Amino acid sequence: MEEHEDGQLGKEESQEGQQEALTRVTGMYKDWFLDYASYVILERAVPAIEDGFKPVQRRIMHALKELDDGRYNKVANVVGHTMQYHPHGDASIADAMVQIGQKDLLIDTQGNWGNILTGDGAAASRYIEARLSKFALDVVFSPKITEWQLSYDGRKKEPVNLPVKFPLLLAQGAEGIAVGLSTKILPHNFNELIDASIKHLKGQRFKLYPDFPTAGIIDITNYNDGLRGGKIRMRARISQLDKNTLVINEIPYGTNTSSLIDSILKANDKGKIKIKKIEDNTAADVEILIHLPGGISPDKTIDALYAFTACESSISPLGCIIEDNKPLFIGVQEMLERSTEHTVELLKAELEIQLGELEEQWHFASLERIFIENRIYRDIEEEETWEGVIKAIDKGLKPHIANLKRAVTEEDIVRLTEIRIKRISKFDIDKAQQLIESLEEKIAQTKNHLANLVEYAIDYFKELKSKYGKGRERKSEIRIFDEIEATKVVIRNTKLYVNREEGFIGTSLKRDEYVTDCSDIDDIIVFTKSGSMMVTKVDSKTFVEKNIIHVAVFKKKDKRTTYNMIYKDGRGGASYVKRFNVTSVTRDKMYDLTAGKAQSEVLYFTANPNGEAEVVTVNLRQAGSIKKLKWDLDFADVLIKGRGSKGNIVTKYSIKRIELKEKGLSTLKPRKIWFDDTIQRLNVDGRGELLGEFTSEDRLLMISQKGVVKTAIPDLIMRFDDDMIVLEKWIPQKPLSAIYWEGEKELFYVKRFLIDNPDKEEVIISSHPKSYLEKVFTDYRPVAEVVFAKKRGQERKDNMQVDLEDFIDIKGITAMGNQLTKEKVLEINAKDPLPYEEPEKHDPVDIEVVDEENVEVVPDPDKSPKKKSEGKKGTKDEEGQTKLF
Repeated sequence: MEEHEDGQLGKEESQEGQQEALTRVTGMYKDWFLDYASYVILERAVPAIEDGFKPVQRRIMHALKELDDGRYNKVANVVGHTMQYHPHGDASIADAMVQIGQKDLLIDTQGNWGNILTGDGAAASRYIEARLSKFALDVVFSPKITEWQLSYDGRKKEPVNLPVKFPLLLAQGAEGIAVGLSTKILPHNFNELIDASIKHLKGQRFKLYPDFPTAGIIDITNYNDGLRGGKIRMRARISQLDKNTLVINEIPYGTNTSSLIDSILKANDKGKIKIKKIEDNTAADVEILIHLPGGISPDKTIDALYAFTACESSISPLGCIIEDNKPLFIGVQEMLERSTEHTVELLKAELEIQLGELEEQWHFASLERIFIENRIYRDIEEEETWEGVIKAIDKGLKPHIANLKRAVTEEDIVRLTEIRIKRISKFDIDKAQQLIESLEEKIAQTKNHLANLVEYAIDYFKELKSKYGKGRERKSEIRIFDEIEATKVVIRNTKLYVNREEGFIGTSLKRDEYVTDCSDIDDIIVFTKSGSMMVTKVDSKTFVEKNIIHVAVFKKKDKRTTYNMIYKDGRGGASYVKRFNVTSVTRDKMYDLTAGKAQSEVLYFTANPNGEAEVVTVNLRQAGSIKKLKWDLDFADVLIKGRGSKGNIVTKYSIKRIELKEKGLSTLKPRKIWFDDTIQRLNVDGRGELLGEFTSEDRLLMISQKGVVKTAIPDLIMRFDDDMIVLEKWIPQKPLSAIYWEGEKELFYVKRFLIDNPDKEEVIISSHPKSYLEKVFTDYRPVAEVVFAKKRGQERKDNMQVDLEDFIDIKGITAMGNQLTKEKVLEINAKDPLPYEEPEKHDPVDIEVVDEENVEVVPDPDKSPKKKSEGKKGTKDEEGQTKLF
């Protein structure tokens, strides 16, 4: 019994001991994880707001300062020196140093430090060299106001924070992943940061936006001050070198030419874009040439590059910094304000130390003058003890120290005893007085700076900008991006087939009927004999419904494609005619376009991309006493309604067949097109400047500053040159007038011309390298004013008004033109044109669109069907918007 109890007792004690041990381990793990997380956040990943450095960066800068003698040091040597302060290996230090060096601000580099444009890494640290830049020496270090701490092993002292007098964190940017949080602060422009600091000191508002060393184009609409949840969109700068070549000169931040080319090749392999060859000529600047096959649109390819490759990317900032040993989430505006105020405090501390040093210099200079001028040094000749010497000097000074700013200490007297006899013998009272006066001026100036600290800080920032701001202008262009619809720019990389009878569509039905080329992200619209309609994503094989009558690629929000349809309403029912658009649908949902009765059947169907309305002949079956078995029906007489409308009655009798009699013209008004200057794109949504109303034959006229004239049928995916000076609707019979400087003859010439070949680009100035386009006029009867330069000793010649229509006849576009004047011209101005009346235009008849089913087409034995209409003009589409066509 005792043995059993003892054994049981031992078992319980063992369990309690295990539980206690388990509790301790859990607690230890909790503490260890918190310690590790705190260490990673505070000592590795996140920069401090005070100086903008992570610890490893701060230690590198401190090591560079200790080694600084004006000459380059091997990076390997700097890394080794930094390891005295940094508790990690050399690889992390070398990588961090290369990243600082590539930002080209704090470190003056020599050797191969890698290339952020191509993604090439730096050479080994034993081959490359570094020293502090002049900017770093001016801005980062100030030992007298630096707070110091012991290094990790207690052998050395290192700075707690470096006294950086500049918003360095925002200039360089920072990125780090810690435990439970991360930071991503984007780099900003050097000069814009200084301007913002000055504005903050003046109490003015400011805005800051990123600027990337890789340049490119950025959309800062959703930047959100660099806080969590914001986003920057970035694009490469792509331009058209010629009709078959694109060139990329700038790339998005975070990419390099290698990764960019890889993404383009992958998109080509997937069939999203079509290219022939890529050349990478990148050296000091980016140059990637993209060669296109013949017949591929450069504008469409540029949009496709943005849609499907790394030519467009986005980056989400996250403003996290360390302040008082705690992570803090703030925006870039607050970061700059804190940094600027910290800079003011550092400048104040420097001025206070400077003032103390100057006052100390003045005190000793005054004391030295009293000591020598009054020959007090002779009073110590008889003294035999050190105490006696000190007392004798103190006694000799007392009658003369009333004007001193502080009491004389024993240390002051000891310094007087250290003055050499040579200095006493050569003492110049005038020079001593000049020194004291100059010190007094400096003291007064320093006190003035302290009294006007904000103005002093503003001057400090202005000096920084004038000294180091040259060559640091903004690289990334800020622009609002247009949204690119992938379906509109993707290359049609596959073929669509249909089996009409069985009701299948797809890309794998190669034995069946070919429909059209399409892409693998397109939607397909299908109509069937029963009056059903469905939109589905393109696939290898999809069943819709038997007896397909029409298949096409579906264009979302397409308000111009109009479907003309005649259908029989159920077995033995009346026939109806309807016209409708399909702007938006639910994918894979089957829609019934008839009245819904069983055995309804489509008798006639066409899809018309520009709202064409044809004339058809309706043939009835012989039945009973029908007198007229045949008549014409004009779809132009039928109003465009919603797809769910029942339509208008054609006849209650049985239709034998319907034949096309006459193809129709568009019943839609010309399309109004606007140009949005903010995104440099055309649109039909009313944004920007109205260019006019365009039919399918109308063209745009474009003239660039280089003198290139061209016309083109407007397309919403068109891109425009940055130097475009004319963009308007082209009127073929309206002459164009130009005044240009002819480089060879060094005179201004005038020419008037018509564009004879609208499909050809023409250059309207001469080919001499110094030739340039001065003015271009698109008015019918333009007038120019010539302002002459003043000749020495003569009155300025009166301005000359030139009626260009009278001055020169219309000639060929390649003609040189006539001399404007032989006099020296100061400037040429455009004046109001002479009056001109344009011939009257006859617009197409506007077709009414009604809301309800209120039109009935009734067969008449004697006349063609006519419409009876009631109700208001206008109809509502699926989104409920009233539209007129």
